[in-house]
Parts: sequence; structure tokens; C-alpha cells
Amino acid sequence: MKLEKLGFNSWFQSKMDPDKLDQFQIARVSAVHKDSYLVNNGEFEIRAEITGRLMFTAESPLDFPTVGDWCYLQYFDDESLAIIHEVFPRKSLLKRKTPGKKVEFQLIAANLDKSFIIQSLDENYNLRRLERYLVMVNESNITPIVLLSKSDLLPAHEIEEKIAEIHQLVNIEVLAFSNTTKSGMESIKKLLSPGETFCLVGSSGVGKTTLLNNLLGEDLFETQSVREKDGRGKHTTTHRQLIQLDNDVMIIDVPGMRELGNFDVDSGLEQTFQEIAELAGQCHYHDCTHSQEKGCAVLQALEEGAISQSRYQNYVKMNKESAYHQMSYLEKHQKDKKLGKMIKSVLQAKHKRNA
Repeated sequence: MKLEKLGFNSWFQSKMDPDKLDQFQIARVSAVHKDSYLVNNGEFEIRAEITGRLMFTAESPLDFPTVGDWCYLQYFDDESLAIIHEVFPRKSLLKRKTPGKKVEFQLIAANLDKSFIIQSLDENYNLRRLERYLVMVNESNITPIVLLSKSDLLPAHEIEEKIAEIHQLVNIEVLAFSNTTKSGMESIKKLLSPGETFCLVGSSGVGKTTLLNNLLGEDLFETQSVREKDGRGKHTTTHRQLIQLDNDVMIIDVPGMRELGNFDVDSGLEQTFQEIAELAGQCHYHDCTHSQEKGCAVLQALEEGAISQSRYQNYVKMNKESAYHQMSYLEKHQKDKKLGKMIKSVLQAKHKRNA
């Protein structure tokens, strides 16, 4: 029952290996701090580390625990330290390309049911950025819900216009709210189902941490205002962490993302750009790039005004980025595996000579 309150439902129970319960216990990763973790078993939360075997056999970031993961572990030192041996199969996984030029991806959170994508109704409001978040969330098999913060800054009719703009792009739930006046807060709380895990994603300064404090009913987490100089928010959340509300709802707060690159997001693109994906199926060539080919249904719809230029450009841009990141990562991964095999063979040869 204690694990169920943390979201250990029938799906995870079906993935459980009963033979491992003789040696290990089960807990959920609640925070990640570089090379150490916090885990929660429903009774207490303690620091954890991964085994050396897990560390050295990992072939990619996918093999490491992230916030929201369920793990098999052992307790030591009077239950003051846990050692993680294995990660449960994941129901969902939110990830993105690491910031900068590095060809790698970063795990954001695992086993999410729904994601609140938050944009503020000021300079942060940007449909193209919203599409990027939607692609990432849709690709991860997570239900997206858009929350528009700072509703106290605009009159009601302008807010309705913004909501209508989003509904023209995708058919999802959109709610406006204000952390200042608490308007819309009760509507958000009604979406929080016990036993489910939610994630708060969005740029810095949109009000994620303040919303979390409002949902908790107390100011447990530090908030910082948006800079007047450039209107950009400061990072309040410095690491990903899972917070349990009184009604057994789990929320994972994520640091603000200024750079949002996606890896291998075919299904996420299709769900987010559904009308373009449907047109793509009507193109004359099955490998159409929708850039210059004759018989391209997407370009024809663009010319006729059925698709906006900005939405088309964002779709094409993300498609190219995803393909490039995936290709570059696979090339890097293959090089790393070859290097690892070479080092292993050299060490084995050295060991035989010294034997």
C-alpha cells in the first residue's frame, strides 16, 4: 500500500520479478544529484548510489536511473544508504538533447502519466516553443495539458483568443490560471488524480515553482522573479525532484529549459502536427522531404493557405533536427563501442602476458 501511494500501480506490479524480492526491496527515485540519488519507499527517503556493475556496463544514459524510476535496491548502514542494482521497465520516459553541441540526450523524468506544459501570458507566450514541448511530451506517451500562467495580466477575451489559437493547432486541454490571484487554481487541482505522476515543464520564469507551492499550500520551494533587464527567468529549480502531495499525487518539478532539442520523435511530430502528417501520407513520393518535390501534398496545402508558414517551418525544422541528432548520436555510439572493445582486448592481451 505504501508503494501504491507513490504510483506503484498494476502496470509496474506486472513487471515485478518475485524472485528478486528475496534479495532486494523496491523504491522510487525522488531526486537526482549528479552521481547520487534520493529514493523513497513510502516510509522514508534516503540517499542512494548505483552499483559499480550498473555504472560500468551502462551503454547510454537510458541505463541510468532518473527521477520517477522504480528500482530494485538494498539498504545498508541501518537504512541510511541504499544501493540501486536494477531499474524497472519504464512506462514512459521524458528526454531531450543535452544543451550545447554535445551529441547526447538527457533523461528528464520517467513513469509520468501527464505533463503540465506551462507558458505565461506575457513575452513567454510562443506557439512555436509550445509545439516543441508538445512533440517531446507526445513522443514520450504522456498526456499533455497546457497551462497558461499570469492570467491576471490579460483581459478575459484576450485569454480566450490565446486558448483558441492553441486549439487550432491541437485538440488538448488548456487552462489559464494566476499564481497571484489564485484564479483557475481549483480547476488545476481537479485534474490531479491520486496515484498519478505529473510533470511541470516550461521555460524559467513562467511560474512553475510558485504553482507547486500553491498546490502544496505552503512556500516550501524558493522562487525568483523574472529579470527586468531582459524579461528572462532565473532557474529556481536546480535539479529534478519528485514531490508527493497530501492526496497522493506525485509532481516532478523540472528546471526551466532554454534549449529544447529532440531525439528521434517521429510519433511526437505526427501527434503534434497531425494535419501535416495526414497530408504527408498523400505525397507522391513516400520519402518526400516536403521542401521542393513535385506532387507534395504538404507544399500544396502551404501554397493554398491551409497550413501557416510558421507552423510548416517549425515542423520541417524539428524533423531535420531530430534526424540529425539521431544520426550523430548513433555514429558517436558506434565509435564509443568500438573504442570500448579495443580497450577491452588490449587489457585482456596484457592480462594474458602477465599470467
